[in-house]
Order: sequence, then structure tokens, then C-alpha cells
Amino acid sequence: MPSSLRLTIATAALLLAPQISFAQDETLPAPTITLPSADVAAGGITVERCVVKFLNKTKLPSESAGKLIKLEVEEGMAVQAGQIIAVIDARQAELTMQQKTAEEKVAKLNAENDINKRDAVETEKIARAQANSFEELYQRSAAGYWEMRKMQAEADRAKLRIELADINAKVAGAEHSITQYATQLVELEIEMRTLRADFPAYVENRYAQLGEWVQPGSPICELVQMDVVRVEGYARDLNGLIRRGMPVKVEITVGGSIEQPQIEPFDAVIDYVSLERNINGEHRFWVKIKNKPVGNDWLVKPGMQATITVLPQ
Repeated sequence: MPSSLRLTIATAALLLAPQISFAQDETLPAPTITLPSADVAAGGITVERCVVKFLNKTKLPSESAGKLIKLEVEEGMAVQAGQIIAVIDARQAELTMQQKTAEEKVAKLNAENDINKRDAVETEKIARAQANSFEELYQRSAAGYWEMRKMQAEADRAKLRIELADINAKVAGAEHSITQYATQLVELEIEMRTLRADFPAYVENRYAQLGEWVQPGSPICELVQMDVVRVEGYARDLNGLIRRGMPVKVEITVGGSIEQPQIEPFDAVIDYVSLERNINGEHRFWVKIKNKPVGNDWLVKPGMQATITVLPQ
């Protein structure tokens, strides 16, 4: 084959190669991404792969600085709302309380004392009567003008003493209020040294040790609420088909095996639907369910898998 013909064929092949490649690319299927979504059925909207989570999980902090003199819990204990968890040494605060109580009593006595006011009122009456008498004497030319003016000034000064007594009484009342607030602050300080559970809980972790010095904010223990838990899931935006307050049926896998799982049903309502969509176009939502005690344990635990079916309305 002549060299010129081979060159022509090669050139044509190079020119046609992009078109052939482009045609082949058009025949390939477009990449697809499988996103988890809710299945809409006649019986409602079913959302799978939901997860049980804690409703409340708190590291109980110390609110005051001091020595830990009582520690009433151990890991694994169940506590009730308001139950004492720990006590921090409050001896200094209690002595301060006695001091503030005594100061409050003194301030109360001063606030209730009206002797100065009554004395000022009686003094003003006498001074005013003397001033009137000197004015009559002056009119009869029996007393000088400046003597009369002096007695009038004394009467006016006595009236000002009444006003001063009123002001002092108000100041004493304000000082009494200040001492009351100071006493309340010390009462709060003593109360803050007794740490209590804010909700019925299970002691997941204990960090502090008896006799340890703690600072404000130091974690004493970790409390988790188990009588009520949260089941959380993600669902596609189904044009408002999943809304807050809608009834749902929750099925939680509480045991068994993959082939024969043990399912526990619960009735609930949707408590929250997020306004934000994630990268998969899904909204987060969750429901609350009442857990069931099993001896000293609980039936439903965080981390368990669940399915939520939104019932039709």
C-alpha cells in the first residue's frame, strides 16, 4: 500500500475517534445514587432504619467549689427526680448564713424604729406654737422682729426634721431589703451545695470521688433518662405528609436474631420535624415513647433499630 494512502487512512481514523467515543459514552447508563426514603403505602408512610436515642443525657455539674462530703450514687443506680446525688461541704456557708441572719434582724429593728419620727413631730408642734406666740407678741410690739423670725426658723427646721426622719425610715427599709437579699443569696449557696437529679435517670458514669475537691462546672456523674426515650429517623420531603402531631406506630427490635427478631410495638405521635434538609434531601424527625421497665433494667435502649409508620389521617 502506498505510503500516501496509509497516511490518509490514519488521518481519517484520528478524526473519527472522538465521535466514536462520544457515541459510546451516550450508550452508557448515567450514574445513580440510591437514597433512603419513606415508603408510601395504603397503611401509611413507613420509615425504616430509625434509631433509639436518649431524650436527656446530662453530665451533672458541681455548682460550687468545695470538698465532696457525700456521694450517694454508684454507676448503674436508678435515681428519681429531686433525689440527692452529692453534697459539697457547706460549713462556711452555714456560718455566713448565721451572720447574715443577725444582720437582717438588726436592719429590721432599724426599719421598724419610728422614735425619731415621733420625736420630730412633737418637736415641730412645740416649735410652731412658740413661733405663733412670738408672732402675736411682735404684733403687739412686745417682741422684736428678729426674735419672731428666729422662732419661725426654728419651727421650719423642726418640720424639716420630720422629712429627714421619713427619709431615714425609707433608707432603713432599703437596708433591710438588702440584708434580706444577702440572706437569700447565702441560702441559695447552701442549696447549690446539695446536688439533685433533675429528672428520673440512670447513672451511666460517675466521675467524682468522695472527699475530692470540686470546682464549679466539675462533672459529678452522667445521668441518662430511660423512662422516656426518643426514636429518630430521616424521611424525604413528602409534601408535608409527615407533620408534627401526627399519630405513628413505632416497632423496635429489642432482641432475637436476624432471622427471628423480637419486635416491640409502641403508639406515639410525631414530636418534631426539622425544617432543614440534609444532602440527601431528607428531613430529620423524632417521636417520644414511654419505655417499659424489665426488672432492674429497661426494655428499650439507645442504639436499637426501629421502624416508624406514620398512620393515615
